[in-house]
Amino acid sequence: MAELVYRPVIGLARTMFKVWDLRIDCRGSENIPRSGGAVLVSNHISYLDFIFNGLAALPQKRLVRFMAKESVFRHRISGPLMRGMKHIPVDRAQGEAAYAHALDSLRSGEVIGVFPEATISESFTLKSFKSGAARLAQEAGVPLVPMAVWGTQRLWTKGHPRNFKRSHTPITIRVGEPVEAPREQYAGAITRRLRERVQELLEAAQRAYPVRPRGPEDTWWMPAHLGGTAPTPEQLRTAH
Repeated sequence: MAELVYRPVIGLARTMFKVWDLRIDCRGSENIPRSGGAVLVSNHISYLDFIFNGLAALPQKRLVRFMAKESVFRHRISGPLMRGMKHIPVDRAQGEAAYAHALDSLRSGEVIGVFPEATISESFTLKSFKSGAARLAQEAGVPLVPMAVWGTQRLWTKGHPRNFKRSHTPITIRVGEPVEAPREQYAGAITRRLRERVQELLEAAQRAYPVRPRGPEDTWWMPAHLGGTAPTPEQLRTAH
């Protein structure tokens, strides 16, 4: 099946990366299978994370179909693009249809992208994971591939203005070895193991990140435990 939308969108994204002069450091792409189904699982700190997750799969010649909230598909600009790229709309009130759609895609050999935190983490730390990714992998008989992105929050995230200027922003991406999801194991145990792997990759990405905040006014994108001024998970729970 020809990818009449996805490939031009990749070309456009690569052009934008050049315009913004992003410094992308991606390692571990070889852990994404070259063929067959897989569930790609990432942390979520930016509205643009799916673009960089998808970028990590390109060296393996894979196109990732992301599960994304249904409202994105209703938007007059993003909707036709999301449908054209065969991403999967998720209605949070009725998730069964999205689950069945993702399962069919996995069984037909597609790579599905999932953000198991469900929403952007405003603390830039890892939230708890929902078990859907593990259950999909179990039922389809495919591996889970953990990954982490860092730096994407500096471009566009919840509660902060977009920064699409030529900013030389580094983006660090780390992809880990596949995590098996045996059918006989409890999905919760697989999910905990998966979250630990994503946490390790996130910490590796943070250690490798080549810049620090420029001054006191630039500490918002760093989590509190690393000396930044992003709200802590506890502060966010209290505020909400």
